[in-house]
Amino acid sequence: MSSITTSVTDTPLQRSAERNCDDLALFVLAAVGLIAALTFRDYGLGWDDYTHAEYADLLLRMYGSGFKDTGALSFANLYMYGGGFDMAAALLHKVIPLELFETRRLVGAIVGVIGLAVTWRLARRVAGPAAGLAALLLLALNPIYYGHMFMNPKDAPFAVAMVILMLGLVRLAEEYPKPSPRTILIVGLGAGFSIGSRILGGLALVYALGGFVPLLIEEVREQGLPNAAHRFAHVLYVLLPGLVLGYLIMGLIWPWSIIEPGNPFRALSYFSHFFEKPWKEMFDGALVSVPDMPWSYLPTLFALQMPEVLLALSIGGVIGSVALLPRPNVAGRRKTILLMVTLAATLPLLIAMVKRPALYNGIRHFVFVIPPMTVLGGIAFAWAMNWLRDNGRGWQPAALALFVFGLLLPLGEMIRLHPYQYTHFNHIAGTVRGADDRFMLDYWGLAFKQASDGLREQLAEKQEVPPTGRKWKVAVCGPQRPAQVALGPDFTIGWDSHAADFAMTLGEFYCKGLSAPVMLEIKRDDVVYARVYDIRGRSISSLLSVPAP
Repeated sequence: MSSITTSVTDTPLQRSAERNCDDLALFVLAAVGLIAALTFRDYGLGWDDYTHAEYADLLLRMYGSGFKDTGALSFANLYMYGGGFDMAAALLHKVIPLELFETRRLVGAIVGVIGLAVTWRLARRVAGPAAGLAALLLLALNPIYYGHMFMNPKDAPFAVAMVILMLGLVRLAEEYPKPSPRTILIVGLGAGFSIGSRILGGLALVYALGGFVPLLIEEVREQGLPNAAHRFAHVLYVLLPGLVLGYLIMGLIWPWSIIEPGNPFRALSYFSHFFEKPWKEMFDGALVSVPDMPWSYLPTLFALQMPEVLLALSIGGVIGSVALLPRPNVAGRRKTILLMVTLAATLPLLIAMVKRPALYNGIRHFVFVIPPMTVLGGIAFAWAMNWLRDNGRGWQPAALALFVFGLLLPLGEMIRLHPYQYTHFNHIAGTVRGADDRFMLDYWGLAFKQASDGLREQLAEKQEVPPTGRKWKVAVCGPQRPAQVALGPDFTIGWDSHAADFAMTLGEFYCKGLSAPVMLEIKRDDVVYARVYDIRGRSISSLLSVPAP
C-alpha cells in the first residue's frame, strides 16, 4: 500500500497511463462545466437564498458607503457568516444579462467546478493520476455535492474553500521545512476563504496539528529536538505572509469577524448552541426535534445518501491510511499527508456523533467532508489497481468494470432526479422512492420553481386571468420567498389558505394532502416533490398536517 505508482494500465497507443488519466480528468471537468452551463437555470431557490441575496446587498452597501452603512453587521444571524459567495454573485449580476438568482446559480456552478478541479489535483498529488481521476469522478458523480453546488450559498462554497486549504496543507507537508511561495499562497487563500465562510473552517487547524504529528516525530528522531524545533519555527515564520493574506481575505468577505478581535470566538460560541426555536424533522420514519437527533443521524444519512462505490472506496481508504501509521518503513511525511486527509473526511462526523449538536436539513452542513472522502476513495482505487497489477493482472479489467458500474448507479439517479440531485438516496435505501416515507427529501423546496412554471403555463393556456382588482392568491406550504420569486409579480402568496385561488405544497410530511383538484404534480421516481391545487370556492382550513413550530 505504501508504494503508490501512477501507471495502472497499459494502452494500445503506447501513451502513458498517467497522461491518459490526466486527459480524461480534463475531459470530465469540461463535460461537467458544459452540463452546468446548460442546466444551471433549472435549479430553484433554496430556503435561505433570498436572505443571502439581501445580505450581499447590505455588505456591498457598507463597502460603497465607506463603512457608514453598517446594517450588514447586525443582519439576522448572517453577520456571523461570511458573504464572499453572495457578494461575488451580486457583483457579477451587475455586469451580465442574467436575473439575480440565475446569476447565483451560475456562480454556484463555477465554484463547484473549481472544487472538482482542486479535488482532482489534491488526490493526484497524494497518490498519482489514477487516484486523481478516480477522486474527480467520485465527486462529479456525487449527487449531494453536485446538487448543492448550484443552490447552497454557504455549505457548498465552504466545502470548496476547505479542500483548497487541504491542498495547501498537503503541499506544506511535502515541502516541509521549505514551503514554496505557491504553497504559502494556497494555504493563505484556503484559510481565508474557509474561515471567512464559516467559523467551522478552524477545524483545519485540528487536521494540521494532528496530521503533522508523524512528520514532527520523525523530524525529532532524525534531526534532534533543537534542530527540529528550529526547522518548525522557520516554517511558522515563512507561513506568516500567507496567514496575513488569509486574515485579510477573511476580513474582506466576513467584515464582522475583524471589527473586534474576539468576534470569531463569539461566532464559535454562538454556533455551539442551538439558536432557533426547535422544530421537528422526519428521520428514519419518526418525527424528531432537531436538538434531539440521535448520534446515528449522520452515519445513517451518509450510508444511505452517498453512492455505494464511494462508501466502499472511502472506507477502504480510511482503513488503509490508518494501517500505514504504525509501519516503520513508511515515511513520516507520507503518514502526515494520509492522516490529514483521513481526519478531514472523518473527524467532523465523529465530533458531531459525540457532541450531538442540533442536526437538520439532511447532511448539507457536512458537504465539506465529501471532497476528502472522494480523495480517500481515489487513493483506495489506486492502491487496488496497483495491487492487482502486481498480484493478479488479469483482474484489473474486472475491477475497472466494477468501478465504472459503481459510477453509473449515481449517474442514472442524477439524470432521473434532475434538478433535485441533492435529494438523492442510494440503492441501499431503495432510492428516493424507498426513503420518501422515512426521511425528508426536498427540504429546501426547489420543486417550487417547476411547480410555479407549470401553474403559470396552465393559466396561460386556459387564458385565465385573476379576479378584477387583485392578483392571483396562492397559499404556500413551504418556503415563502422562493415561491414568490418563482411565481413572479402576478401572484401574492402566504400561508393562509382562506380566500386563496391555488395552494402550492411540498411533498414533505408537514404539508397535508388537500381535498381539491390537483392541477399538477412534480414527481421524481414516482415520489411527489410538490403539488398545485385549485382551491377556488373551497374552504381549506390549513395546509399544515402538523402544528406550526
